[in-house]
Amino acid sequence: MFEKDPKQTFLEQTKAARAERAFEKKREEAAVRIQAHVRGWSARNSFTKTILDEFDENAPDIQDTWKKPSLSLYRVFSRFLSVWKKERDKQRFEKLCKYLVVSLKSESVKFSYIGVPMNKEYALSWIDQIKKILSICCTYLEELHPESSADKKTIICFLHTLVAYTSTNTWVALAHPNFEKLRPGMNQLCANIMGHLVSHGFYTTLKTLLMRGLSRSKVVLTNISLSALLTLATRPLFSSNLSDNLVSIFLVQILSVPALVSHIRDLAPEYLNTLQSHRTLERCLEFLSSPQEMQTVFDSLEASYALCLIGNLIHLVYLYKSSLSGSNLYPAFTVVINNLLQNCKNYVVSKQSNLTHWHPILGWFSQPIDPSLREAMPHVRAQLFLLWSQPLISALLGVALREALEVGEVAVELPPPPPSSNIIIRALESKRNSNGKNYKNKLGNPEVVKVAQISSLYYTTITTLTQLKLDILSGLCYQDNVLHLMWKFLVSLGPNCGLKNFLELLAMNSKCTAPEFGFLILFCECMSHYVTILDDVEMYEHQQPFTLVDLTFLSSFLNLFLFKAISNNFFDTKNLSLSDGLFHSSHSLLMILYRRDCRRNFTPPSHWLIRDLKVSAFMNDLDKNKKTSQILLKYLPHILPHSERVQLFRKYVANEKSHLGISDSAYVSTLITVHRNRMVEDGYRQLALLPPQSLKGVIRVRFINEQSLSEAGVDRDGVFKEFLEETIKRVFDPSLNLFRATAEERLYPSPTSSLQDNHLQLFEFVGRMLAKAVYEGIVVDVPFASFFLSQVLGQTQQALYSFMDELPSLDKELYRSLTYIKHYKGDVSELDLTFIADEDCLGKVMTHELVPGGRAVAVTNQNKINYIHLMAHFRMHTQIREQTAAFIRGFRSIINPEWLSIFSTPEVQRLISGDNVPLDLNDLRRHTQYSGGFHDSHRVIQWLWDILNKDFNEEERKLFLKFVTSCSKPPLLGFAHLEPPFSIRCMEVRDDEDTGDTIGSIIRGFFTIRKKDLQHRLPTSATCFNLLKLPIYQRKSTLREKLRYAITSNTGFELS
Repeated sequence: MFEKDPKQTFLEQTKAARAERAFEKKREEAAVRIQAHVRGWSARNSFTKTILDEFDENAPDIQDTWKKPSLSLYRVFSRFLSVWKKERDKQRFEKLCKYLVVSLKSESVKFSYIGVPMNKEYALSWIDQIKKILSICCTYLEELHPESSADKKTIICFLHTLVAYTSTNTWVALAHPNFEKLRPGMNQLCANIMGHLVSHGFYTTLKTLLMRGLSRSKVVLTNISLSALLTLATRPLFSSNLSDNLVSIFLVQILSVPALVSHIRDLAPEYLNTLQSHRTLERCLEFLSSPQEMQTVFDSLEASYALCLIGNLIHLVYLYKSSLSGSNLYPAFTVVINNLLQNCKNYVVSKQSNLTHWHPILGWFSQPIDPSLREAMPHVRAQLFLLWSQPLISALLGVALREALEVGEVAVELPPPPPSSNIIIRALESKRNSNGKNYKNKLGNPEVVKVAQISSLYYTTITTLTQLKLDILSGLCYQDNVLHLMWKFLVSLGPNCGLKNFLELLAMNSKCTAPEFGFLILFCECMSHYVTILDDVEMYEHQQPFTLVDLTFLSSFLNLFLFKAISNNFFDTKNLSLSDGLFHSSHSLLMILYRRDCRRNFTPPSHWLIRDLKVSAFMNDLDKNKKTSQILLKYLPHILPHSERVQLFRKYVANEKSHLGISDSAYVSTLITVHRNRMVEDGYRQLALLPPQSLKGVIRVRFINEQSLSEAGVDRDGVFKEFLEETIKRVFDPSLNLFRATAEERLYPSPTSSLQDNHLQLFEFVGRMLAKAVYEGIVVDVPFASFFLSQVLGQTQQALYSFMDELPSLDKELYRSLTYIKHYKGDVSELDLTFIADEDCLGKVMTHELVPGGRAVAVTNQNKINYIHLMAHFRMHTQIREQTAAFIRGFRSIINPEWLSIFSTPEVQRLISGDNVPLDLNDLRRHTQYSGGFHDSHRVIQWLWDILNKDFNEEERKLFLKFVTSCSKPPLLGFAHLEPPFSIRCMEVRDDEDTGDTIGSIIRGFFTIRKKDLQHRLPTSATCFNLLKLPIYQRKSTLREKLRYAITSNTGFELS
């Protein structure tokens, strides 16, 4: 409709034509470039094909090596290398290498490939060519896999090429007299080639190949390949006369290969002599002795590879120990391994987190672990074990201890027997009296420092190689009598094991970094392990090598050391931790000895008390919340007399009652109604759901008798006492199957209690009821097995607790059987035992595996110790784990576990059931109340005390006490603490008539008037009130007979 402007149309046409011409020009240029590229590609292809064809035509087979002059082949190889491609020319290159190796066997320089550089025109280019060939060999080696049968031959070919052209040893042509003078120059040429390789990652290539061939469960490198690799690895090192630079590279790249020395020993043992002849180990230790070089090497390695380096160094020292000088073992080896382990330790952590990784030797680790190392770890582990094997322990620690003892051992001579009749006290005094000896071993002496530094090495090993701790301790405890030598050395350090010197050193060095503390820590760690696995026969009968006197003396030293160190604030009490260090090791050993002594006494009376401790001042400090006293009470409660700790416990209870308002008159008590024939059921139903705070308060009980009538209560707390005693008596009756009795009539949870409905809830209820009795100071005659009380106290959670140690408290026969297995001198496998435990459940035998697949795991001499501890653990913990946990949960809801922590297991039993002392009649009489006309001067009362004192034996006195209080043992700290107080009432006065003593009742009682003689009546008791009811007998003999009959007949009673 509208026509375009002609001008505009012209311009558009012109622009389009210009664009078309430009495009055409670009297309022509592109075509030219493509044509040039294609021509170039075609020319290059043609050129390359020509060169490759030339190579294929001229490269000789092995049998034709000497048919063509080496110079002509050199030209062919040069052209081939100019077009070489890795993937395409692998086989051609391998053929070239085979020729190069074989040609060296020729005596003629015309056919030997080393003849080429003898022509000056080609010398430099030949060197460059060899460097390139050897570099290509390294390139291929980095990608080859020795586990592949196809790659194995190729690896050998390339390694032979590298070996052949980095040394003149195999150059036959040089053996000719005319060419012998060329050898130095050729050696220099080889050194030049080797230097080039080293500067271009040669050692990295070697490590890669070594790792692929050795870092696995089954080695795939052949002895030929390993020998070649070792030759190549050490050739630059030896030619440089073990220079610092190459020693550093050798340590980082070669000696850090996992278990390398083990594989050398197995596959190429002759090379160990080569390393020894060049003093390689000594030079490495010398190099690493420099802190700066040590840090450089460690920083170049991951900590896991540093561990591999440690293993190889240990193995070399183990192999060369007989030829090493003393200075190489100490201080060089000792310091180097200790520092390497310390560096590794910096990455060891105690807990799992998102940033940690599990290491089979180091435990939780803050560095990622190279997957290629996992298969090799068992080999590294075996190398590390050599450090605590007999030869190395003897060469290191054994020699140092014997040298020190030769200088300063103190012989303990027994003086004339002192007046004491106790043989242990006499022997102990003998040791203490030996303090006048001239002690030559002093802290800081060279011999002492040597022992201390070697001990520090082993302690660092324990704290770094966390997963091998038990193996290390076992090696130290049972190799070369080292542990007993350590004890003799400790004794030689001065009076009381150098107590004063250690305290002075600790005062100046609170962080315990002095090497002397390394010795003390290691000794305590080893002794803790040793005593833990010591059975009763070994400890109390054999006493080899440690006597009971030794253990008593050691416990005295540790007790005083810790007491004085804490009292003087030598430890950092703000950060006092039981995780590691001097405090942990010494405290752990002390408590092991203390608990062992509590279970079966071996120390003299009052041994654990501190003479310097002023108890009244200490208790005042506790009241003032002084930190030092609180720490002493927490960690060393046994230094306080037992009576003081009982009073402290009662003070804790009284303070809590006051805080809860239980002592106030306005406190609202809890009333429960209980049928006598359903006492446990009714009590459980009404008390199980009460909150702990209410249960700690006053509980009042209304009894319903068998006729469904309410019994008349008495306005005292005795009714609840009776309910508590009867409930505890019934729930602990083995016929209920909540608890079982040992052969010694000691109670522990029944493994088959699950046959009872809600058995775990019942256990929690029982725990609360028993705790309520302890809380109220009511003693109940319930004897527990000590292993069960140890679990209630939480002692079994400690790392060094041994279930085997307390097994006799459960089953002496099983203990004897397991001890027999432990000491069996033949082959234990002959006994046909496996890792299983049988349990009789209502006549049906149930089998439990102690370890996964335990049915198929035979007990052998190697694993028998593990077996006996697992069996003890199963019987004493696994079988009753749920029941025990429920009981403890209930018990601790009433009694604060910190309150009980100040007592030992036997002391807790005394807290529950009263004191293990003979009945003190004078104390009972002093705290007896009389009513109904009776008084202390009454004829019948005087007869009673006379009969108890002169006519009854100790057993009958216990029966009397049980008759009147329901417990055969007196309360802790005497009858002043019996609640309610013991009282005696005349039977002629009923409870509701007894309004207290009046002048009339006393006169009637004194003249025995008001009632006729009731000689046919028996004495009765109300245990809930600790009350004895006596008729007024006319004859003393009648009282004696009636009382004896009553206490042996268990007469009952109901509230009236």
